[in-house]
Amino acid sequence: MSLQGKNIILGVTGGIAAYKALELTRLLRKAGAEVFPVMTKAAAEFVTPLSFSTLAGSPVSVGTFDRTAERGVNHINIADRADLLVVVPATANIIGKVAGGIADDLLSTVIMATDAPNRLGRGRALIAPAMNHRMYRNPIVQANIEKLTALGYIFVGPERGELACGWEGDGRLAPVAEIFSAIERALSQKDLDGERVLISAGATRTVIDPVRFISNASSGRMGVALAAAAVRRGADVTLVAGVMDVVPPIGVNVIMAETTALMQKELEARFADSTTLIMAAAVADFQVAQERKEKIKKGNSGLILELVKAPDILSGLAAKKQDRLVVGFALETENLKANALAKLKAKALDLIIANSPEAVGSDSNKVLLISKDGLVEDLPLMTKAELADIILDKVLSIKKTNQETVTNG
Repeated sequence: MSLQGKNIILGVTGGIAAYKALELTRLLRKAGAEVFPVMTKAAAEFVTPLSFSTLAGSPVSVGTFDRTAERGVNHINIADRADLLVVVPATANIIGKVAGGIADDLLSTVIMATDAPNRLGRGRALIAPAMNHRMYRNPIVQANIEKLTALGYIFVGPERGELACGWEGDGRLAPVAEIFSAIERALSQKDLDGERVLISAGATRTVIDPVRFISNASSGRMGVALAAAAVRRGADVTLVAGVMDVVPPIGVNVIMAETTALMQKELEARFADSTTLIMAAAVADFQVAQERKEKIKKGNSGLILELVKAPDILSGLAAKKQDRLVVGFALETENLKANALAKLKAKALDLIIANSPEAVGSDSNKVLLISKDGLVEDLPLMTKAELADIILDKVLSIKKTNQETVTNG
């Protein structure tokens, strides 16, 4: 759980989008975070404090002078426990107060009092605006947002869409999933800052005729988990995706490439600008010798297709890697370690992740991590999200070792 044990102060202000903060609360709690809601009195007109306290599992604070079981000053007690302060939704009113240094209610006072993001060395707070499009475009509001951004506040959204007032325009609260991802990024160690990670994911197709193809059962889950973890840890991530069952993560540059030829083209075009390549896609090993331009008609006899070896994208890129780090995957039905080690050596990889067919389409995986120095790590069954961070940890470890080797001559 990426947010396990993190204390998040969730500020909720008076807007119709306040109900969406309930879903955010649920997601944060599911991810292991402790959520402490602070509502303005206007917010309590839209959603009851009881709804937030039920989902958060903690008391809701509304008034500056509310009594608490703790000793001390209420807004200081709340601010002191924060790993991150998030305001969802944020009205023009609260944005203006913070920009002007005004602290005349509990939430604005807590915002002024918290220094948690300064301890983390990142943004002061995360703010997700939601308001009428005319209010959002008001030069005063825009100036306040620019001022707060310059001071280190993180803004998420808003997006364009249908508004509660019936108009359509800028001002709609950013999707809850996008806000959640921004919170993860804000609270994650940025140990991949400066890295340009190129990842492939999903299955490729080899076309038979205009309506038929040969493919495999890869879901893309592992590649997407790697992309999500890498961008959360500060990397600039490009995901070249074949056919996938899952949605690409927010904050990633996504390039769709369904065929082997197209995936090869897109990866080759971006490889030179990358620092790390992680080839998690299930690229077809064979392709049809001659693609039919017309649909093959059903006949009384059978059909014989001639298959030829498909281009080996990973070998081709690894041959040009220079100082880049290249990671591959090996799916084997037998002799897992031996076959994966042979693939690592044949393709001159820095790291290979060996797994069995049971991983295909699953949210979990059990793998061997094999590095070029021969070290083999037999990992237990875990989620692909957990495995993604372990793989990236290994990538950083290899890079550090390589750098030390260069430095020491």
